[in-house]
Amino acid sequence: MATITVKNIPDDLYHRLKTLARMNRRSVNNEIILCIEQAVSSRKIEPKEMMEKARLVRQLTSHTMLSEETLNQAKNQDRP
Repeated sequence: MATITVKNIPDDLYHRLKTLARMNRRSVNNEIILCIEQAVSSRKIEPKEMMEKARLVRQLTSHTMLSEETLNQAKNQDRP
């Protein structure tokens, strides 16, 4: 197994990684390994698979109706 040393990680990035690791009950090292695996293992999604996922999302959210007013309120919430 190889070893990598990463230098000069910005503080904010390290804190985000540390927070994610804590939330997922992993070490920071294991969280970084997972992030790298996900980044290099991305795959092209077939259109048929994407459509199946879209249909499922539609089915799961079909009971929720949002008005333009509700959407605008959500977008503007906590904005100056």
